[in-house]
Amino acid sequence: MGFDGKEYQSRFDSLAAQGKDVHGEATLVRSFLPKSVLDAGCGTGRVARELATHGIDVVGVDVDHSMITEARRLEASLEWIEHDLVTLRLERTFDVVLLAGNVPLFCPVDQRSALIGSCAAHIGDEGIMISGFQVGIDRGFGAVDLKFFDATCEASNLELVERFSTWDRQAFDEDLRYAVSVHARV
Repeated sequence: MGFDGKEYQSRFDSLAAQGKDVHGEATLVRSFLPKSVLDAGCGTGRVARELATHGIDVVGVDVDHSMITEARRLEASLEWIEHDLVTLRLERTFDVVLLAGNVPLFCPVDQRSALIGSCAAHIGDEGIMISGFQVGIDRGFGAVDLKFFDATCEASNLELVERFSTWDRQAFDEDLRYAVSVHARV
């Protein structure tokens, strides 16, 4: 599944030009006061760039060449890595590992446990993983079930500490079919 990074970014540029807040993910992440963030599945780097403007050390990783190319074009000074998250091994940890933008939905079902395990391996001792994705919606690789997701996180020594339906912390409601979850090291 390939993307067009410029086209993808243009949608957010258009929303921002209309006065829409396109930084909800970054605002939530910043509320945890991280010094470092791994933007796992960073796309064109929209969230990573916003976090960096607040002095946070950010590394962006995405498997899609077009997305990483656009991220590099928009902000060459940040570290962008083109790599599959399932097999990512950076030999460092972060205060926050962020999976925004439906990352698990773009991963085949049989690789989702490895995806979570790989991301969890990059969380520091006091760190957290924040993920946001549509629930019960299939983007070509199968829908994400929250019970399976939480069990997979638990198998990677992560426990659910908070769950919302939006990036601005609206109380979780299954009917909204979107989950923003915060998991911490056990």
